[in-house]
Amino acid sequence: MSDSQNLVVRFRRWFVWALAFGVLLYVGATVWVGFDDMGEQLAGFAWWIYLPVLLLTLVNYGLRFVKWHYLANQIGAKLGWMEDARIFLAGLAMVISPGKAGELLKPYLASRRTGVEMARTIPALIAERLTDGIAMLILAALSVSTYAGDRAHYIWIPAAITAAGLLVLASERLSMGILHGLRRIGPIESIAAKLEVMYVAMRSCLAPVPFLATVGLSLVAWWAECLGFWLVFKGLGITTSLEACTFLYAFATVAGGAMPGGLGVADGALLGGAVTILGVSTGAAAAAALLVRVATLWFGVGLGAFALLGFESMLQGGIERDYEAAPPAGAGL
Repeated sequence: MSDSQNLVVRFRRWFVWALAFGVLLYVGATVWVGFDDMGEQLAGFAWWIYLPVLLLTLVNYGLRFVKWHYLANQIGAKLGWMEDARIFLAGLAMVISPGKAGELLKPYLASRRTGVEMARTIPALIAERLTDGIAMLILAALSVSTYAGDRAHYIWIPAAITAAGLLVLASERLSMGILHGLRRIGPIESIAAKLEVMYVAMRSCLAPVPFLATVGLSLVAWWAECLGFWLVFKGLGITTSLEACTFLYAFATVAGGAMPGGLGVADGALLGGAVTILGVSTGAAAAAALLVRVATLWFGVGLGAFALLGFESMLQGGIERDYEAAPPAGAGL
């Protein structure tokens, strides 16, 4: 089976399991709040508002794509805007993969299309996702003392770990010392050279100017989805605080960060937070969680699945010819 066929088969399997879990999750929430209550909330929703909610999600994807394209260029994986957009969109489908491992599709395709080894393209993905996480931590931290002071450690602990990691990365002497020390560990010795290449690429992606630029893009991109969450309540006829919605959406996204697509965790945090923080009914909270997750997670997965329709041609067509014309220094990790 070819690389493309194998990955498409895996994606279909991941999608079926994730969709089944999502359906069970939302059906369970509906049973919990009551079918009549949920149905009443959805029937009364001002559906015209869903269009700007979806457009705000597209703003999020658009800005994050610009960030990915910029980071890929930072490490020398230069692609045309349209081709890189297809790679980025295909990556959206992979957020539901186990451990989000499927997101390696982006650096893999970038490597295949440009000849830049994956040891250099993977750091572009890491930097992209890291700056997303930092932006969400910032958005949540702005109001955590107001809305969830007793849970502030959920923000400050990952923030402290992230800051410590960035400080280590900033010190070339310390980082290279750690990598040289790792060479003494048998299984790691064989990939030590690749890890050093990855470190150099990470420093390029997270140098002061790229770091500030990409965090800034991430802040605007993710706040757009927070604004969409606030609009969902508007559509339900509920007046809420934009500040509170921003905190709740950011906090829920951080909480669900370790899960594929945040499934279960982010949904539950949105529902529970809407009841306790925003003071809405369980029916309205469940409806809002469902509507915003369809407009963000599942909308993105759908766009990614559509982009994957051309996936096989991307791997089997001009890619192999490009590879033959300019074989990379290393095919990957």
